[in-house]
Amino acid sequence: MDRPGGGPEEPVLPGADWSPPPPVDEPDPPGLRRQFGATLEAGKRLIRAHIDLGKAEAGEIMGEVGRVAMYAGAAFGLLFLAGILVPVGLMLFLGEWIFGSIGWGVLLGSLLLIDGAVGLILVAIGIGGGRLARAGFVALLIGVVVGVILGLDLSNRAWTIVGDSLLPTVDAAVRPLAAAALVLAVVGAVVGLVAGLRGGSGGGAAFGGLVAGAIVGALLGILTAIALGPRVGAAFGVLAWLIAWLVLAGLAVAREGIDTDALKARFYPSQTIETTKETIEWVREQTPLGRKS
Repeated sequence: MDRPGGGPEEPVLPGADWSPPPPVDEPDPPGLRRQFGATLEAGKRLIRAHIDLGKAEAGEIMGEVGRVAMYAGAAFGLLFLAGILVPVGLMLFLGEWIFGSIGWGVLLGSLLLIDGAVGLILVAIGIGGGRLARAGFVALLIGVVVGVILGLDLSNRAWTIVGDSLLPTVDAAVRPLAAAALVLAVVGAVVGLVAGLRGGSGGGAAFGGLVAGAIVGALLGILTAIALGPRVGAAFGVLAWLIAWLVLAGLAVAREGIDTDALKARFYPSQTIETTKETIEWVREQTPLGRKS
C-alpha cells in the first residue's frame, strides 16, 4: 500500500499505530535590542579581559622595575662607598708611606679637607681668590721652613747649644729639652701677657694670657727640642702649612671684611623689583585717576 501523498508505505509493526512526528517548534529569532545587549555585554567582557591582562602585565613590569631599582640602589651604594674608601685609603697610604704613620694620614687628610671646605665657603660668600692664594703661598713658605728646620734637626742642634750655655749642670740628654721649654715658656708668657693687656679686659685676661702663653711656649719648646728626623719633620711641615693657611685666611677676612652689600645684591632681585615699580608707575599714569593726580 502507498502512504497518502505517494511513495511506498513503510512497514508497520503489529499492534502499533502509525502517526506523523509532531512538528518541532523553532525559537523565535532574538530581537534587535537583545542582540545589541548581548553584543554590548560581550564587548564589556572583552574589555575587562584586556584590563585584567594589562593589570597582570603591569604588575609583572612593576615587579621587574622594583628589582632593577633594588639592584641599581645597591650598586650606587657600593660606588658611593668606593668613592669614600678610595680617598680615605689614599690618605692613609700616603701617611704611612711618606711620613711613616697612618695617624699622619688621618690628621693631615682631615685638615686638608677642612681647608678645602673653608676655601670653598669663603669663595662662595665673595672672598677674592687672590687673598686666599696669597694666604696659601705664605702658609706654604711657613710649612717649608718648619719642615726643613725640624726635618734636619736644626732646632735640636740650636737648643743643644743654648742648653750648654744656660744649663751646663743639667744632664746632657735632657739639656736641649729643658732649655727650649724654659726659654719659650718665658717668651710665650710675655707675649700672652702683652696680648691680654692690649685686649683691655682687666687683670684676669692678662693673667690668663700669661698662663696660656707659657703653656704654649713650653709645648713648642719641647717639640722643637726633639730630634724628629726627616719624615716626621716633613709631616710637621705639612701640618704647619695647613694650619697656617687657616689662620692667615681668617686674618685676611677679619682685616678686610666681607662686602655684605655685594653679597646681598647676589641674592636680591633688584632689577625685577625696580622694573615692576616702573611698570606700576607707568600703569598709574595711563589711567584717568593717575592723570588727574
